[in-house]
Amino acid sequence: MSDASHLFREVQTRLEVLTERAEAGAFDGAIDLVVAALDAGGVIHAFGTGHSEAFAMEVSGRAGGLIPTNRFALRDIVMHGDRDVDVLTGALEREPWVVDELMATVPVGDSDVFMIASNSGVNGSIVGAALWAKERGHSVIAVTSLQHTARVQPKHPSGKRLSEVADIVIDNLAPYGDTTLEVADGIGAGAVSSITAAYIAQLLTLGVARTIADRGETPPMYISANIPGGDDHNSVLEDRYRGRIRRGA
Repeated sequence: MSDASHLFREVQTRLEVLTERAEAGAFDGAIDLVVAALDAGGVIHAFGTGHSEAFAMEVSGRAGGLIPTNRFALRDIVMHGDRDVDVLTGALEREPWVVDELMATVPVGDSDVFMIASNSGVNGSIVGAALWAKERGHSVIAVTSLQHTARVQPKHPSGKRLSEVADIVIDNLAPYGDTTLEVADGIGAGAVSSITAAYIAQLLTLGVARTIADRGETPPMYISANIPGGDDHNSVLEDRYRGRIRRGA
């Protein structure tokens, strides 16, 4: 079997499992939490660090996505806070201290819900953000690798993992170390967590949109800004959440 075929099989198998779980109702609890938040006038705050930021980008601010969504990131302590850009190193995601500064930049409302993705689920900023949300009464939906997180030590002073803080945990089905093919002794490639997390994000978005549509209402969705009328459609709906959702370059 070629590497391409091997990787395809690894991805396909996981997407099939996620599809089966979605069809069996495994994601319904998360969908219900989001729908309830939107019904109450809330928004979805999406967060991930490193490659898990791709999950947040799938949730927030894209064509075919929900408009009442807000993506925040570690760089916000520079963009919207007082920190110098030099603080933005690869090690920052492991630091618990960043959470208070980061969350001071996020426009959080009482009815908002959080979606937080982390393959390892143990870094200080990730666990800290989840704890911050829970301590203030917000629901947290986690997307993480249960196989990986069980084999690594938490880096937050609480000793907790993201999966131990969240209200609902969705397994991204990535293996320990994320990679699926060994290309040399002890060296892997073919990471899958970004692919499965993106699929989960789309399943959740679709589930929320379908639930709202089945009630006879129009779900607040983006259409592509690159088709006629796209900007006008999107801006009208974005105005409803002005000051509560950020859209950066």
